[in-house]
Amino acid sequence: MRVAVVIVTYNSADALGSCLASLPDGCDGVDLTEIVVADNASRDSTCEIAKNFTELPVRVVDLGRNAGYAAGINAGIASLGSYDAVLVINPDVRVRPGAVAKLAKVFQRPGVGIAAPKLENPDGTLQPSLRRPPTVLRAWAEALIGGNRAGRWASLGELITDPRRYDVAGPAAWATGGVLMLSAKVVMTAGRWDESFLLYGEETDFALRAGNLGLLTWYTPDAVFEHDGGDSGTNPMLWALLTVNRTRVVRRHYGFWAWAGYYAAAVVGEGIRALAGRRTAKLALEWLLRPSRRLRVLPQ
Repeated sequence: MRVAVVIVTYNSADALGSCLASLPDGCDGVDLTEIVVADNASRDSTCEIAKNFTELPVRVVDLGRNAGYAAGINAGIASLGSYDAVLVINPDVRVRPGAVAKLAKVFQRPGVGIAAPKLENPDGTLQPSLRRPPTVLRAWAEALIGGNRAGRWASLGELITDPRRYDVAGPAAWATGGVLMLSAKVVMTAGRWDESFLLYGEETDFALRAGNLGLLTWYTPDAVFEHDGGDSGTNPMLWALLTVNRTRVVRRHYGFWAWAGYYAAAVVGEGIRALAGRRTAKLALEWLLRPSRRLRVLPQ
């Protein structure tokens, strides 16, 4: 299978070198056609690291501004030649030996458009990455008892936290966008990623659109990738952006009334956490209630 790799970067000098270094062994068993680093106007040495990597040819596509993760994916894919699948990864990912070929085998299953791997933290522990469809009930469960607790109780939570699920291959509503493989068919059929999300929500929107077209997201535990994990849980701006974009996805795919219930749950949940002193929740609540505030503080 001909596989191209797109890495979306933004001031990623600390992580990109190890990501690139993992690709030769990680891509063993596939025809690696191209490696593209789609850079969102990094101000550090990200682009120099990519251009100076000698083990494999790497091409840099400079977006000229911080246009976001979806824009980076779109620009990277648009610059590619022929391929059967595209591996989209964050720069803070290390590819385990042979993992790309194992992930690519998922497309032998009819109707699969997106392949999702097993993600592990640097210490080898499981990093939950699979999601159930967003619903009003799940939003209220997460608001009142927390996402991790809800994820352990049957299907109450959107995030699947039961480790037993990650031992079994199968479909998922969507999966964390840090590592995903896209078939050429889903790229052609589902079209471009929605750049209005900037960060968070874009992979949910894309997976739901693909699913509506009959192209599944399929998880395989055989393909293992190491991921440092995001800062959304500790960075107030990232958490606020994640929270707001979750409500936007629901509005787009499930309509006004579902959005109204989901939005109310988000406001209550962030309000409870803000009263408990969580800085991330305070900003998320402010952004939910005053949308104009977020436009003045997003990264440029």
